Amino acid sequence: MTLIKTSLLNGIAVVIKMLTLLGINKILAIYVGPSGYAALGQFQNAVQMITTFASGALNTGVTKYTAEYFDDEARQHTVWRTAGTIAMIGTFITAVLVSILNETLAGWFLQDESLGSVFVWFSGTLVFFVFNTLLMAVLNGKKEIKLYVSANIAGSIFSLSVTSVLAISYGLYGALVALAIYQSLTFFVTLVLVYKAPWFKLSYLLGRVDRIAAKNLAKYTAMALTSAVCVPISHILVRNHIGESFGWSAAGYWEAMWRLSTAYLILITTTLSVYYLPRLSELIDPSDIKREILQGYKIILPTVSVLGLMIYLLRYDIIRILFSSEFLPMASLFPMQMLGDTLKIGSWVLSYLMLSKAMMKMFILSEIIFAGMFYVFTVIFTNFVGLDGVAIAHAVNYFCYWVVVSTIILKYYRNNSEI
Repeated sequence: MTLIKTSLLNGIAVVIKMLTLLGINKILAIYVGPSGYAALGQFQNAVQMITTFASGALNTGVTKYTAEYFDDEARQHTVWRTAGTIAMIGTFITAVLVSILNETLAGWFLQDESLGSVFVWFSGTLVFFVFNTLLMAVLNGKKEIKLYVSANIAGSIFSLSVTSVLAISYGLYGALVALAIYQSLTFFVTLVLVYKAPWFKLSYLLGRVDRIAAKNLAKYTAMALTSAVCVPISHILVRNHIGESFGWSAAGYWEAMWRLSTAYLILITTTLSVYYLPRLSELIDPSDIKREILQGYKIILPTVSVLGLMIYLLRYDIIRILFSSEFLPMASLFPMQMLGDTLKIGSWVLSYLMLSKAMMKMFILSEIIFAGMFYVFTVIFTNFVGLDGVAIAHAVNYFCYWVVVSTIILKYYRNNSEI
């Protein structure tokens, strides 16, 4: 399946997901306000870290090796069983710890121990959360794009429904609970979709851990764990810096800006994960890889640039429609945020090549350095220009990241006959 066909088919799910995200943003803007956005951002970062640890961060590896062993179902099943068994063990241990430490975690991430029960809800449904992402990784690797799209649509509908009901009924607490459980509910829909596929059986998800498969997956575990820890921690530090320096409403403006970026970039980012990771995993010849990357740049960069420009020009209307007039101060963040988003996507095309070829050391090192640099740049620029400095930091950080990743890839080409 080509990049364009994948993008068009995936676009169905993405449009629905974008609409649901925008609907959720509107509901949250009304019922939790700017400061509530900051709390949701903190909890979402906590969820990202905890689920990655629980799952063993195996999903990227599952997608890669499912695609790589496309003509060898026995090896695919070995990978799935190994990943599923490790994920089950990790999830049980993590769920118990999260449940026991619920008040402590609420104090760390939400600055309010009374919200500890949110983490109890999360721990109780964690196993479904983890196995939903595992099944999605299998679908992605098998290139079952129609099933993948259907599962994504179901997830979008669940997220909107659950968040709407709970946020309207219980405010911030309800929104936090919704964030904790909606992907777990989606598991049952994903399971039904996968179960009907002729190549799938439940027994393929649990069984003996294969040493070679575990060793191969461990490379992706290391890379995914690095991202899962570094990125959320940098965002938590940035959010705390903004909140302490300019107030928690300002932190909410930045969180709203980040969520808007996530929403409009979702077509691009999902296409990268759905198409590029399996595709680059298959390719061996350097000329084929170069051709695939250049094709991506010809399509992706103009698309994200035009989207960013349109959003910048319509920023005031977008804020009023998608959020509320209470969020108008975030308008000054748009110019550099849009530029940073374009640079981000440009760099991610190459970072997916590092992922697909298990360039572990370089990937981990770059993730650690640039997650830290985002916080450092934020502190530096906000000290000079105020809140707008966080958007400048976003753009500068991804410009530097793109330059460094390009250098790494070029050096890798020169030193290896195969990629």
